[in-house]
Amino acid sequence: MGRSEFDRQLEEGVEAFLMGVGRLLSGRDMDGQRRTDATFFKGGRRVLDGVEGRVGPWSYRPGWQRAAARLTTLGGLGAGGWLYWTDPEQTLTALEYGGAGAGGLLVSGAAVHAVRNRGQRELMREWVEPLHQALVGPLGIPEATRPRSYLHVPLNFSDDDAEIRIDLPVALKFKETEVAEMIVKKLALQGVSFSWKYDGRNPYVTVKKVHRPPSKVVFSDPKVKELVKKVPESAPLIGLERGQKIVSVDLDAESPHVLVSAGTGGGKSVILRTIASQLIHHGAHGYILDFKRVSHMWARGVKNVEYCRDIADIHDALVRLGAEGQRRIHVAEKLGDDADPSEVGPRIVILLEEINATMKQLTRYWEKIKEKGDPKISPAVDALAEILFMGRAVRLHVLLVAQSATARALGGPEMRENFATRILARYTQNAWKMLVPEVQPAPKSTRHIGRAQVVLGGMAHETQVMFMSDAEARAWAMAGSGPAPSVTLTKSAPVAADDSVTQLNSDTDESLHLGKQGVDDTDQTVHGRAVQALASVAGDRYEEGDADEDSDDEAAQLPAGDEQPGADEDTDPLVGLREAEDLLSDVDLTALRNARARDPEFPAPADKRGRESLYRLSDLQRWERNRLSSESDEVDEDDVSEQEDVSVL
Repeated sequence: MGRSEFDRQLEEGVEAFLMGVGRLLSGRDMDGQRRTDATFFKGGRRVLDGVEGRVGPWSYRPGWQRAAARLTTLGGLGAGGWLYWTDPEQTLTALEYGGAGAGGLLVSGAAVHAVRNRGQRELMREWVEPLHQALVGPLGIPEATRPRSYLHVPLNFSDDDAEIRIDLPVALKFKETEVAEMIVKKLALQGVSFSWKYDGRNPYVTVKKVHRPPSKVVFSDPKVKELVKKVPESAPLIGLERGQKIVSVDLDAESPHVLVSAGTGGGKSVILRTIASQLIHHGAHGYILDFKRVSHMWARGVKNVEYCRDIADIHDALVRLGAEGQRRIHVAEKLGDDADPSEVGPRIVILLEEINATMKQLTRYWEKIKEKGDPKISPAVDALAEILFMGRAVRLHVLLVAQSATARALGGPEMRENFATRILARYTQNAWKMLVPEVQPAPKSTRHIGRAQVVLGGMAHETQVMFMSDAEARAWAMAGSGPAPSVTLTKSAPVAADDSVTQLNSDTDESLHLGKQGVDDTDQTVHGRAVQALASVAGDRYEEGDADEDSDDEAAQLPAGDEQPGADEDTDPLVGLREAEDLLSDVDLTALRNARARDPEFPAPADKRGRESLYRLSDLQRWERNRLSSESDEVDEDDVSEQEDVSVL
């Protein structure tokens, strides 16, 4: 017997009643449609896909709260009905007075709530809802999502200590740059930082106002000078960030090398001068490889500093520094992990200016001088790569400057990865993405003089770089804490690591000499010509008594039985200034005498011949290549721009 229509309707009614009771007790929407991701114990954060129309705030509540509210309402209605059934008069009296009191309290509470939350309503109307409309597309969320459910914007969001939090979709199908751009634009923010958290089920981003660094930081300020005195010798002060916090990089613990990338007038040389002068003050040895020739005039004549301007000397210096690094690796290996790092040798800081131009010049120079059988790649470029890969143990630190630090300019992407610390100023967005892609979105570049971004460990620190004038940097470097073992680079061919270790460890005067281990063919030709010239010139000069200005006829005569100093040193003879005049191409005797009196980089005498000072020919030739003269040396426009920019500090 089939079911009747009445039975079918009764069954459907019972089923609907039971489902309604279940929805009532579970806190679900009574129409059965699920609108948010709220569960029984947890509130909702977003509207589900496919939901249309406005979603009320009640749908975001946890199920237990909605169920409790429904049961409380039903219980109150049931209790009121029972009281009215048992005693109608008292129930009506209670409702009359109680209703009036409840109504009064409700109106008063509503008025207080309206007054107290006027700011919140204005915040929602003027800022939060427009931000929600702007983020619907970039975040890929339904438009019906309640803004307050995921946009946690405080009333004082423009204050310095305010924090904005925005909950993100779990799928993370959005672009950080687009979201960050919309947040900054719609909330009219300036100088903020973003912290993205993606792990777990509740990803979010926090936006904080960034306190600006001081407008200027100068070494002449007594407070700044006191900070410089207090920082460790391995962590020179770079500058100050927001809250007057010190920004420094520990070369022994964090990053052995530093890359500086900046546009024209960005203060690249100022940054290097600030770091290098502090290291030299504490006994480090400096090697300034400056193809531009005039970037670091403050370092002329500073103790423990060698200034190489000529590409040939830059080439030789890098080769010898590479050999010194190999020596130190062997020493560090023998000393073990518990040894004092200073036992491998004094700290060496290498300032390498304008790597883009310098690398090209090194390559061209090697192509010009190499002979058959020599390696294709310049040994100086290889030495630089070895130094960058050696790490902290050898205490060799490269401070490298580049306008565009491309992988090609540095010799490959792996070379660039050795610079854990990167300082950027007046950068482009492309430069930022190339050098520090892990820090996004890129902070906007500023033309504020001395302002830079110091990036270390994936974090960018907006820094006001400390400004030291040339005179201050020179004075601070010269006012070091005492003499340190000397490091002398001489022009020579590459040395095997074992031979270098044997020779350098045998020194007893605490001097570290990367001595002449043999001369390359080019030097042999030069010195061969020098010896021949001496044979034809030196005798006539001294027979006529035409000696140096501080020597006379008696001084020119050597004691009986004595041999002329350096007579057997055919590869690198000792010469007086008059002899050097005929052997050097671009300087005369007057220029040599003036340089001896005024140029702090003029080589020191190697010996004496009576009262006449004798100099090694190779030292004079190197000085000639690297000397500064008014006719040949012109200050680069970039350096002029940088000096004009920082002068206002």
